[in-house]
Amino acid sequence: LPGPPFTHQQMPCKMVYYGQTSCEQDTERYLDVVKYVFSFYKKEVPLVINTMGWVKGEGLLLLIDIIRLLSPSHIVQMDLCDWKAMPPLTPGHVHFSAGLHTKGKQQSKCKQLGVGSVESWNYPEGEDLSAPQHKLLYVHPEFPRAGVPGEVRVHSSILRDLSILGYLGHLQSPDIGAVLPLHSLVPYQVPFNAVALRVIHTDVAPSNIMYAVNASWVGLCCIPEEVQCQSDGPVLLTQTPVCDCLGFGIVRGVDMEKKLYHILTPVPPENLRLVNCLLLGNITIPNCVLVGQQGIEGEIPYVTSDYNYSI
Repeated sequence: LPGPPFTHQQMPCKMVYYGQTSCEQDTERYLDVVKYVFSFYKKEVPLVINTMGWVKGEGLLLLIDIIRLLSPSHIVQMDLCDWKAMPPLTPGHVHFSAGLHTKGKQQSKCKQLGVGSVESWNYPEGEDLSAPQHKLLYVHPEFPRAGVPGEVRVHSSILRDLSILGYLGHLQSPDIGAVLPLHSLVPYQVPFNAVALRVIHTDVAPSNIMYAVNASWVGLCCIPEEVQCQSDGPVLLTQTPVCDCLGFGIVRGVDMEKKLYHILTPVPPENLRLVNCLLLGNITIPNCVLVGQQGIEGEIPYVTSDYNYSI
């Protein structure tokens, strides 16, 4: 409502770095993340849950899992004009339908015989009281082409880039003036053995891990276990943790001789002291950051226009 997300960013009370633009590849971890964040909700104020727009196929089944998991009091379902692919998410439908990772309840014999409607379903004595009892607010537009993407639709990748650029804007001086290129900013130096490292979205051989981390966007996270390393690092995690994310940064460089990560981040120092884990996902630094830096002569690292697709 206040405008595009990148124009009014705020630090969340609780955040986990999922590290992917879609949860399709790891829906179980996505549900674990939802559980983790929701467990910190104190129920002192109303909570609005903004679900994602993937509502077909497995996305609809995942939505049913989330509704079961969070037990909302109300569901607002916004339909498209002349689109019947998604059923009304009534309490009965959620109760009896199987989700992606949860099973639906078996209907009683009277239900299987078609007695009564799902919408008017009541709880008989001895029935499972954990069944959903939310109120469905079904919004169906009357005007044509409602919800149909038009030519002015902004691609999601552009909105992501704008959010990252808005976040990186906190690295700049509040004084109005020239925007400083990233290579002119002083990074934090982080010893290899001070933080654990994990690539979320793919398997990377330990011998290649620094190539993946260099010049990458990382989540600055805090795992409950103390990072212990017998050598001078790096410390590699074998599993992706579900843990607090305190902000984001760019690994501007890796000093292999001094065993240091050079990290640019607007996260304040009092929060950085809690960071002991770097998570690398498939969220990339916007291209304009790499190709638009002022004061660079010659070839730009990690940027090429001469690419051999046969390799």
